[in-house]
Amino acid sequence: MTVIIGMDPHKRSATIEIIDPTSTILATGRYGTDNAGYAEMLTTAMKYVDRVWAIEGCNGIGRHLAHRLVHDGETVIDVPAKLSAQIRVFATGNGRKTDPVDAHSVALAALRSPDLRRVQADSELIALGMLADRRDELGRARTDTVNRLHRLLLELLPGGAKKFLTATQARKLVATVKPRDPAGKVRRRLVVELIGELETIDRKIKAADKELRQLVAEHGSTLVDLNGIGPAGAARLLADVGDIHRFRDRNRFASWNGTAPLDASSGQQQRHRLSRAGNRKINRVLHIMAVVQLRRPSAGRTYFDRRRAGGKTSMESMRALKRRLSNVVYARMLADQQRRETASPGGQSGATTDSSATGLTPHTGPSDKPQPGLTTNQNSPELQSAP
Repeated sequence: MTVIIGMDPHKRSATIEIIDPTSTILATGRYGTDNAGYAEMLTTAMKYVDRVWAIEGCNGIGRHLAHRLVHDGETVIDVPAKLSAQIRVFATGNGRKTDPVDAHSVALAALRSPDLRRVQADSELIALGMLADRRDELGRARTDTVNRLHRLLLELLPGGAKKFLTATQARKLVATVKPRDPAGKVRRRLVVELIGELETIDRKIKAADKELRQLVAEHGSTLVDLNGIGPAGAARLLADVGDIHRFRDRNRFASWNGTAPLDASSGQQQRHRLSRAGNRKINRVLHIMAVVQLRRPSAGRTYFDRRRAGGKTSMESMRALKRRLSNVVYARMLADQQRRETASPGGQSGATTDSSATGLTPHTGPSDKPQPGLTTNQNSPELQSAP
């Protein structure tokens, strides 16, 4: 008899509940996430030979425990927080949250949803994800530094500096200013310090991009060949998507990344609205890809202009373009993975096609389903072949 171990994870503790296929509670407990607590929790679980761990937030707060369990040979599935929240309301009749109630909801969600994603701890993809996070942090730090520079330069120079400012340009500007008052001298000194920080950040960004480009190439991905995707975007796609085969088709991939519009039709009125669900980091990668293609003549620019000529607004045309680019990225990742699997009989590192003991497969879950009315759309040929 296979049991489900539902877990509500936290930074320093985890609450679990073990249920059987009839939803009968077999055991509960709260354990620390240090070595002693983790060992005690694992000992409790090992009393049941056939077991599956269901953890909420395997890409967030539960990642450290999920990867730890996978490394120890345990079967772990990822339970979306929204799904467990729905189960909690249905099971309790209210939305009150406690750790035991959350663990119970997670276990029930895993029991009743046979298509939840199985967690895979691919060391290469984990490394790519960490480096992509670091690259995003550097980008935000650069933006913050440039904003502070602009504020000080506006007080130091009439009219301030231009919008897109580099460290070299800032140095040339500050070299022309020799204030004599105490406030002006301090302001100039702070500008010089910020320019030094900006140069340091720029060097780190350049090194990070170089490392990411090399790792993406070693992974066998050609995503950086697509117009508008850089090494950081490619690394983010590889790390967050993992096995592209877990998406049955391009529509499920679009629903997962939030580019598939939601059906908001009512009666005879047929319309769709913007989806704010899905993986927002991947959605941002696709948005940047669209913006880059719109800046100069490209297949994306041609498609955007055609939608505008057809009566769509700029925002509607942008959403349509992102949806098409999602198809392009899906096709490229699918081709890359198929090429890797052909070259290596063992397949891609970390990929799996086996099921867990309860038949929980590592494919798409309910949140990955395409939205109504999208399957009739066809890919634009020039977008599919666009570099």
